[in-house]
Amino acid sequence: MSDFSVLAISGSLRDASFNTGLIRAAQRLAPTGLTIEHYTGLAEIPPFNQDQETALPAPVVDLRERIAAADGLFIATPEYNFGVPGVLKNALDWASRPTFPVSVWVSPLAHKPIAIAGAAPTGMGTVRAQLQLRQLCLCVDAAVVTKPEVIVTNAHEKLTADGSIQDEPTETMLCGLLDALVAKIKVTQLATAAV
Repeated sequence: MSDFSVLAISGSLRDASFNTGLIRAAQRLAPTGLTIEHYTGLAEIPPFNQDQETALPAPVVDLRERIAAADGLFIATPEYNFGVPGVLKNALDWASRPTFPVSVWVSPLAHKPIAIAGAAPTGMGTVRAQLQLRQLCLCVDAAVVTKPEVIVTNAHEKLTADGSIQDEPTETMLCGLLDALVAKIKVTQLATAAV
C-alpha cells in the first residue's frame, strides 16, 4: 500500500471525549501505510464571518492548509440536540469556502475523501449528526465514504477516551471504515490523475 495521510477531527472539545477516543482508536487500528494526524485546533477557530474571508484568521488558514495537505479526513462527531456540534459545523463552514480572490470556486473539502464516525452514550448514537454531516459533505463536493457506518451507541460501555475499545463489533466496523477510506483515497487520486 502507498502511504496516505489522514487528518482526524473530533467534533468535541471535551477532554474525555468518546469521539477523541474514537480517533485514538483509529490511529491504533490504522492499516499499514495510513497515518492519522489528530487535529487539535478546533477551539481556536473563530465564528464564521464572511467579512474575514479576504484576510483569513490564522487558525482558519492552518485548518485549511492541513485539510488541503491531507489525502483524506476522518471526522468523529458527537451529537448535540439531534445535530452536529456547533464548533465542528463552524470549522467545516470555514473550510468549505473558496480561496479569495475567487476566480474558480475551489475549497479544500472539494473531492476530499471523508470518513465519518461518531460515538455517544445514548442508544441512538450519532445517527442524526452523521446524516447532517453527510449532507454538508454532499454540498461541498466531498467524496464521502458511505459504508460501513460507524455509530457507536452506549459509548461509555464500549470505548474509553484513551482509545481502548471493549466491543469487538465496534472495532471491526472501525477497521472496515478505515479500509474503505483508504480505498476511497485511491479511487479519488486515480480519478484526479486522469483529469
